[in-house]
Amino acid sequence: MIKKMYHKHIAAIAISALLALGAATPVWADSGPPTSIRDVGKVTMTESSYFELKEIHLLQDQSGRVATFTITIHNEGSSELQFIDYWVRLKTKSGNQFSARLLPADKDKNRVAPGSTTDITFYATVNAGTKIQDLVVQFLKWDFSQPNFERVLGEVAIPDDYTDVTPAGQASVISVGGTDVKASITKFVSNKNEKYHVPTVYLSLENVGNHTVTIPAYLFSIRTSEGLLYPMEAKGLKDLQINPKETKDIQLSGSIPVAVAADAWQLAVAETIPDLKLNVAIANFQLPAVSQPAGGSVGQSYTFTSKSGVYTAQLNGLHRLPWEDQDLLTADLTLSNKGEESLPIPTLSGYFLLDDAVKIDAKLIQTAKVIGLGAGTSVNLQLTGKVPYTYEFSRIKLVLQENERETGGAGAGTSTSNTAATDVLEFSTQAELQAIPFIGMGQSYTSSDIGRRAKIRVQSVSTYEDKTNVMFSAMVEATNLEKRFTNVSKFVANFRSADGTIFPATVAEVKNKISPAGKALLNVWASVPKGFTAANLNLLLGEAVTEGKLSEGEKYVADSYVNPVAYWLPDENTAVASNLKNIDVFPYTISIDNIGTSISDGVFTLQFNYELSKEKMTEINTEGHTLLLVFEDGGGIKRFEKRFDFKDFDVINGDSTADEDTKIRLGTRDNFKISIPDSGLIYNTRFLQKYTLSIYDEFQGQRKLLAAQKADWFITTD
Repeated sequence: MIKKMYHKHIAAIAISALLALGAATPVWADSGPPTSIRDVGKVTMTESSYFELKEIHLLQDQSGRVATFTITIHNEGSSELQFIDYWVRLKTKSGNQFSARLLPADKDKNRVAPGSTTDITFYATVNAGTKIQDLVVQFLKWDFSQPNFERVLGEVAIPDDYTDVTPAGQASVISVGGTDVKASITKFVSNKNEKYHVPTVYLSLENVGNHTVTIPAYLFSIRTSEGLLYPMEAKGLKDLQINPKETKDIQLSGSIPVAVAADAWQLAVAETIPDLKLNVAIANFQLPAVSQPAGGSVGQSYTFTSKSGVYTAQLNGLHRLPWEDQDLLTADLTLSNKGEESLPIPTLSGYFLLDDAVKIDAKLIQTAKVIGLGAGTSVNLQLTGKVPYTYEFSRIKLVLQENERETGGAGAGTSTSNTAATDVLEFSTQAELQAIPFIGMGQSYTSSDIGRRAKIRVQSVSTYEDKTNVMFSAMVEATNLEKRFTNVSKFVANFRSADGTIFPATVAEVKNKISPAGKALLNVWASVPKGFTAANLNLLLGEAVTEGKLSEGEKYVADSYVNPVAYWLPDENTAVASNLKNIDVFPYTISIDNIGTSISDGVFTLQFNYELSKEKMTEINTEGHTLLLVFEDGGGIKRFEKRFDFKDFDVINGDSTADEDTKIRLGTRDNFKISIPDSGLIYNTRFLQKYTLSIYDEFQGQRKLLAAQKADWFITTD
């Protein structure tokens, strides 16, 4: 009986968390690169069975340093083997021990049939300075004849020359739901502009198993020789199914600052375990030598001559962006005057040519407020066109044209119905579209376009819920870097998940102009399915465009966007305060104290003092937001809700009717009262229990709890 209870206790410890990892196995496909084999060691279980340590990984992410390792149980005997009688321990060669836990997908793998093998994967959090070569995996059998109830069967020390990185030119076999998938890098392309390396990695996935698999929403990153990780966006991964003996390719794109040395890069593959909010390693690949695409022109400068003079144009990048049920093709260009005299900005246009066959007309947008090019100056231009989001192509050509006007008027992006277009430049490349630059959590992106210079960052995120819906919101802070009052740029926003799912977002814009060094707070929000996890969401933000120009005014309809930037979102503050003091409802802060209740003449009254303050020099559109007070008696005798609209806050207290004002205002006020007729409440006083007064931030009818304070009836709090 004791042994049975002990086994149950051990099983409970084992069933702790994480999705199954794929591990490299010595499987060879019929074709393609050779498979990297990294079996580490074996330990005997019985005369006819043994453990095999197949692979071990280390991954450093925001949650810490996590080791994952896979063992294979070989049962070559004639009877069933029960893994519940065994366990493993992870330790270092110096003797430090770490708690190893089973992945959730492997928690029920307790029996190994005769003549079969079973893979089981564990994870453990290790010290920050731990290396793979420091680790030892110890194999145990529960033995109640031993003082500590365990007998060590053996251990495998990780060799000093072991690596979890698949060499360039070789493949690694990962397990996807128990089916082997052979992964290898077929091509690595890397271009460069003034700010970023723009790497593109082509990853081939071959199903070498017997069942169709759906590839999970893996996280891909470039890992530099210094251990820095830069995210890669996966194209073609969402809902990707691979049949047996079938091979499919995915394209990974990213951006890395040019200050980072471009040598010895690796591709790191990880998977998110939602239950644990943890990322675990799947595989690592040494990137091969860079392939030089024929005709590649990203980052290269070319000159062309017009009647006005000689110009230099550089293609900084090509992007494919989500837009409703289509995709936007955008080209980012820099037009420069490297001469000694000023030049007008030519009237330019262009088009995309896909696979030398499909022509996509493009609109040109000038984002900076300039009318000419001084000597040695530049201006940023964007060209945008639309394609079906399902359309795939392998080659793309951008043709830049100059329009010779037969009527008056000039300027980039200005259209006329009577023009003659002349091809002035062609930029040809393979379909290595650049990834959108990612901005780290808490960091800012600076827009340097003249007349619209601003610093943009994501300040915070919030989740609002009701019984059926979830609304995800991000507060985007825009700081005016100009020396004059300016309007905040119009934005197009999308929330994007790790697998490429897009949730179009609404931007609550600020209508007032922003002072120099002043700030605007933009509420960006979208409804997401109930139960959808916001982990690994990022915010894709671009400047809105209407009919070839940056959108302006209040009544505009955006038809595209330019200058896309993706923001990694900060963690949401989900803490609920236990009192009602200094509650942050940005840009406001409210404190409520001296809370008391009374019943008189059939009227219930809640009374309190409050102080409402606001961060200065911050403009915000609070439309749809209310401050919600909820009063709840502990015994359920009395409950009510009272809403206070944010738009009423900015009327400062101080007039002669303040005592009768039923709205919360900026400033300090004592003895604020909420009175509700309830003639029967006096007869239930002996049943009244402690009450709770809660503060919610309510948006579009959905709410988020910020604070809740308990208090006694008829006694005034401090």
